[in-house]
Amino acid sequence: MSAAPAPSHSPSPQPRRLTVMAGPTAVGKGTVSADIRSRYPEVWLSVSATTRDPRPGEVDGVNYFFVGSEKFSEMASNGELLEWAVVHGHNSYGTPRQAVQDQLDAGIPALLEIDLQGARQVRETMPDAQFIFLAPPSWEELVRRLIGRGTESEQEQQRRLETARIELAAQSEFDHIVINDDVHRATDEIIALMGLEQRP
Repeated sequence: MSAAPAPSHSPSPQPRRLTVMAGPTAVGKGTVSADIRSRYPEVWLSVSATTRDPRPGEVDGVNYFFVGSEKFSEMASNGELLEWAVVHGHNSYGTPRQAVQDQLDAGIPALLEIDLQGARQVRETMPDAQFIFLAPPSWEELVRRLIGRGTESEQEQQRRLETARIELAAQSEFDHIVINDDVHRATDEIIALMGLEQRP
């Protein structure tokens, strides 16, 4: 008499590898992230907390969680942030830790769009993550994009460009460099690096 077959169980989702995308100011990280969100909805894009004011068209909870300085400090002190940093010497940005871990545990592809300081912190806490540097086609193009968007004062533009030079010098710290010369092309390259199937 043959033994009864063992009950079948659906395999649990395998935890995914986190992908971290960083790059200098005005390189188009937000534009590439928006393209990923619209064309590849299966990718979960982390929403950062920040102390800066919303730019025109930005929505709380969609683009960022806009929080006060006191609330942000509380989140950092309680270990609720995977990484956080003061960017351009003024505003703080950070990634809520639990939301990221929940997605990875569920097997959902997760992408963080953060700055260089944040990427370095994530490398310390999650060294098995994949790190992608989004770079401009040239320094001149980066300057043109920053000035052209017209969202910062001249003094703020200069501060951001000084930071950008430091960030560009750190490209060798990343696993991959993606040139943002065309948004759709850059998106597809990142998707391929995440091991996902590209779409037209």
